[in-house]
Amino acid sequence: MHILMIAPEPFFEPRGTPFSEYHRIRALATLGHTVDLVTYPFGRDVELPGLRIFRCAKPPFISHVGIGPSWAKVPLNAMLLITAMRRALAGGYDAVHAHEEGGGIGVAIAALLRVPHLYDMHSSLPQQVANFNYRRMPGLTMLLRWLERLMIGGSRVVIVICEDLETTVRQVHGTVPVVLIENAPGSGDRPQAGTGERIRASLGIDSEAPVALYTGTFESYQGLELLFEAMAIVAATRPEARLVLVGGSPPQVEAARARVAVLGIAGQVHFTGQRPAEDIPAYLDAATVLVSPRSTGTNTPLKIYQYLRSGRPTVATNLRTHTQVLSAETAFLADPTPAAFARAVLDAFADPERAAAIGERARQLAEVRYSDAAYLAKTRRACDLLFAAGAAPEGGVA
Repeated sequence: MHILMIAPEPFFEPRGTPFSEYHRIRALATLGHTVDLVTYPFGRDVELPGLRIFRCAKPPFISHVGIGPSWAKVPLNAMLLITAMRRALAGGYDAVHAHEEGGGIGVAIAALLRVPHLYDMHSSLPQQVANFNYRRMPGLTMLLRWLERLMIGGSRVVIVICEDLETTVRQVHGTVPVVLIENAPGSGDRPQAGTGERIRASLGIDSEAPVALYTGTFESYQGLELLFEAMAIVAATRPEARLVLVGGSPPQVEAARARVAVLGIAGQVHFTGQRPAEDIPAYLDAATVLVSPRSTGTNTPLKIYQYLRSGRPTVATNLRTHTQVLSAETAFLADPTPAAFARAVLDAFADPERAAAIGERARQLAEVRYSDAAYLAKTRRACDLLFAAGAAPEGGVA
């Protein structure tokens, strides 16, 4: 089938939703479909079989767009709508597949073309208001809640990336088929044994020192303040321990450096800034434990699937954002307080045998439940529902 896909993100950039979009397109191509992607004027072109990229015009004075909701997206999405309509009028599409808030455009175009619509739900839009500190704008929350209902109700199939979003869809519309497809393939490669030695040497970290590694963005919902305060407690007991953080924009890194200096742990914390995706496996190999201190929101962090595949033990907050995937069998889970998180990190450092067993169970879980084959099978299921003759079947989770 020929699919019109709408992605209100910079494509491609190495971050959560663009990674998910990339691997969704790759899976669709593997299944024999072709995709015309309408996206923002930012990001780098990628080549995939059956993919054509159409970028909307760039509004004046906007040179980039950050993660999450922003006012820059208002004119960008207006330009996106115009480009998507032009592609739709060119004809020949069998379905419309829209990501995030692009589902509002997608539902309208699908109705115009009289073809089925698939909503790819990477987050709950009203929840983003809280995650990105827009709480003082209740009108925006109401608007996004209305838009979310429209996008779900106007779709033949909804893809979600975690169990909590599946629950959200059920609460909004109990009969729309839902396919849960975790973002496992887009999370990155496994580490190769021995590659971490170079990373430790480059950072000046002793080969025997225990290392906690964080990878990802430096947005407020990631819980880095909790992590820094926990590291201060860890350093008091294990002064040889090190924390390495991969990610963050230059201003975010500078702010984080200032914070760890105030906590008195500047000598124990290493910031690398943003690194290419292909470098991350070496950092994983350099780590003793991997950490995910996220304390806000319910979406599973993309990094968790790469953490699982790495075979390294993970320390994560004992919250829904993690426990949809992790359990006490596959991670060290801690209450979202600095003291509890520090204790979990210290436990992982102190008991290598238990840590190795947890890491191995995590790796086995990834191989069975979050494999490329499982991802492709779930994508095929979504396509079968989308292109089924007549109305989609009611109820149930695919």
